[in-house]
Amino acid sequence: MISIKVPPLGESIVEATVSRWLKNEGESVASGETLVELETDKITVEVPALKAGVLVKQLKGEGDVVAVDEELGQLDDAAAGAGAGAGAPPQQQSSPAAAEAPTQSAAPATTSEPAADVKASPAARRVAAEQGVDLAGVAGTGRGGVVSKPDVIEQGSKPAAATPAAPAKPAAPAKAAPARPAGERETREKMTTRRRRIAENLLQSQHATATLTTFNEIDMTAVVEFRSRVKERVEKEHGVRLSFMPFFIKASCMALEAYPTVNSQVDGDHIIYRNYVNMGIAVASEQGLVVPNIKDADAKGMLEVSRDMSDIAKRARDNKLTMDDLTGGTFTITNGGVFGSLVSTPIINYPQVAILGLHKMQDRPVVIDGKVEIRPMMYVALSYDHRVIDGQQAVLFLVRVKELMEDPSSMLIS
Repeated sequence: MISIKVPPLGESIVEATVSRWLKNEGESVASGETLVELETDKITVEVPALKAGVLVKQLKGEGDVVAVDEELGQLDDAAAGAGAGAGAPPQQQSSPAAAEAPTQSAAPATTSEPAADVKASPAARRVAAEQGVDLAGVAGTGRGGVVSKPDVIEQGSKPAAATPAAPAKPAAPAKAAPARPAGERETREKMTTRRRRIAENLLQSQHATATLTTFNEIDMTAVVEFRSRVKERVEKEHGVRLSFMPFFIKASCMALEAYPTVNSQVDGDHIIYRNYVNMGIAVASEQGLVVPNIKDADAKGMLEVSRDMSDIAKRARDNKLTMDDLTGGTFTITNGGVFGSLVSTPIINYPQVAILGLHKMQDRPVVIDGKVEIRPMMYVALSYDHRVIDGQQAVLFLVRVKELMEDPSSMLIS
């Protein structure tokens, strides 16, 4: 019997939440096959089977908080011989005659596979299993279309066969339908490890820093025109989709070089000045906000930054980030504009001392050379730790970003 334990989770991480079991009790598993996924405050950790065998016991359920080296379950490796044949996919082990069988059994297989591919929270999957709800037929209202627990509860409360039959009954209109689906008026869910740690970090930032925010606005006309001219050629020749973010990353790196205090960190009664920029990019994922960073962004061109940014954003949404992606950041950019935010005061990603907030680009009337013109404008905000960054430095940093964005050619020839 092999004990399945919580593996080391990374530096300073001592606990995780059981996100989901990929194998049920009694199922056979191959060596190296993932048994369970654990969610930490930063990444998702897959726990594989050390040997082939049968999962005989799940000691922890989905949603349980577990510590490093705590036992999750038990694997019977002595049953590997019998289980291997039973657990292996029949398509791979069947004879040529049996190869025709999948055409007859394809119907039940296709009904179960889509549910596994549906984006759903662990709580939603658990409730769906208890109530017999097919996740493939549930419309997700969470971020990115993720199916949440209330979505499953609402779907489970809807009558399956009564809906099409209702119009045939003349008496039905006399009875008003309930305004909300039957079921619980409230639901309670325990915070995941990641959500709890996000909350702790945000509170720590508020308590440990003297935060102040300064604002400015940028005329995006020059960047919009430049990007329009080159984006198709860049995508065709380099396979990179050129967004506005690489321009802001480049401008921020150049401004940080001019005002290094904005790229510093407080360590007791010392200030650490960095001669490099690991640019953090806030990314909204299904599990919450994560901030992976592009290493040495100041030494890279826009195309390389674009590739790195696309890569970490994809891995963030696919839960494939590593600890290296999430540690070592020196400055952060967050873009609430993609969700429609017009103005906000971002919270510093502690222990960093500043964060740049981008917002929605919007056509607005502005005065240019004494005339009113319609220009694509964007408000930007810099939240900074006033303990180490004076107001003058913060304002000049933001003005420098504005100047570079309004004259993008100056960034290319630097």
